[in-house]
Amino acid sequence: MIVRFGYVAMSVQLENASPSKTMTMASFSRLADREAGLRRLERIAEENLRNTLRLLKHNRYLGVRVYRMTSKLIPLATHEDLRDWDPYPALAASFAEVGDFVREHEMRVSFHPDHFTVLNTPRKDVFEKSVNDLKHHVRILEAMGLDGRALNNIHVGGSYGDKDTAGKRFVEQFRLIEPRIANRVTLENDDKTFTAEETLAIAEEVGVPMVLDIHHDAVNRGSETTVELWPRIMRTWDRLEWNVVHGADSDLKLPPKIHVSSPKSTSDPRGHADYVEPEHLLEFLHGIAGTTPALDVMIEAKKKDDALLRLMEHFRSLEAAGQPVRVLDGGTVEIRA
Repeated sequence: MIVRFGYVAMSVQLENASPSKTMTMASFSRLADREAGLRRLERIAEENLRNTLRLLKHNRYLGVRVYRMTSKLIPLATHEDLRDWDPYPALAASFAEVGDFVREHEMRVSFHPDHFTVLNTPRKDVFEKSVNDLKHHVRILEAMGLDGRALNNIHVGGSYGDKDTAGKRFVEQFRLIEPRIANRVTLENDDKTFTAEETLAIAEEVGVPMVLDIHHDAVNRGSETTVELWPRIMRTWDRLEWNVVHGADSDLKLPPKIHVSSPKSTSDPRGHADYVEPEHLLEFLHGIAGTTPALDVMIEAKKKDDALLRLMEHFRSLEAAGQPVRVLDGGTVEIRA
């Protein structure tokens, strides 16, 4: 099984490369010239996109091909007081440059919209804002020229006092979303409400891939183990409907993706630690290696790319000790069953 590792948004190794520089609405509102303020927001966004490109070049140097972009590329882009602002044309060249690099080097990029993007909400206004946020992310991916392999990962949402009803409401409301947006969605199990088993059932029903978070599963476990659920999770990634959206000759198959992190502490088991403790991850990888040709793993550790590099050093030590692990490059390993 070929396993590629990636990390989230920021680098702790690359200096002065934040892709999430922003401006608060309070600061924007204090500006005397609104049009000048909008141009300032666009300049911040351009800087964020330049830093995203720097991070992608850094990743290429490291041998890392999986990366999650920050949702904060364009400050205040979805704020309701700026609905008349369209920043995308001004940023077209910067978007294209990022997308060209991603395609040229065959990288896998994604977004994870913020926690307020909740599709199973009982409130119509919150649902509309959530859909609008997804549209914003999709528009960025389209501006980058990235096809249906660039996806937006979300959670099912809250229980709202009745988890069964909340799950059914997700299904009903998801089906109201236009295919252009829905076809870019993946679903992830969370650490408090919807277990991996429950999330998988919903993903199967609405026809989207499931991203398994093995840390979330450890603190919010269902009746089946992740290895037992894995064959069904893999099947959600077949995505045969992509042929309908992108043409019969499209080959958009992707390896399944999982998230990995380690508990911050015994008193905060849901929080993310600086680095990944590899034992739980290795147990899972060896458990699925015989049935899974390829897998992408998003590291959700506080130390970002440094955590990835430390994990790769661990794999090198296992290989040197004769374990069934082979390091292929700076971000890829082969795991033998």
